[in-house]
Amino acid sequence: MSEYQTKKGLGAAARVTALASSVMDLHVRIALQEMDREKRRLISGGIFLATGGILMLFALIAIHILLGLWMTKELNWSLEWSIILITIIDITLAGLTLRIGGHLAKGPYLPETLDGISKTTKAVFGKS
Repeated sequence: MSEYQTKKGLGAAARVTALASSVMDLHVRIALQEMDREKRRLISGGIFLATGGILMLFALIAIHILLGLWMTKELNWSLEWSIILITIIDITLAGLTLRIGGHLAKGPYLPETLDGISKTTKAVFGKS
């Protein structure tokens, strides 16, 4: 590889790195501006969501215990088989919800970020 090709390759890598850095800086800057504007609402919402999540977890644990006891008493199953069935159901539902949540969480959300990405990309590749 000639010295010119090596420098050209490093220049392209530097442009890609600069693009990634610029996009991240822009996204972080916009996110921080939103946080400053909405801080009180976000903190209150986070506290209520955490409280609701903890209470829902306690209710889910109670339902699991009651379901396990009901299966052992009414269906004459052993406690081990009841726990195994409940665990299989939990793992299936967890996998399904994680798959759906991962699909919904894709991509940048802020329009300003999308505008910044397109402007930066155009600047790096020399397009108007």
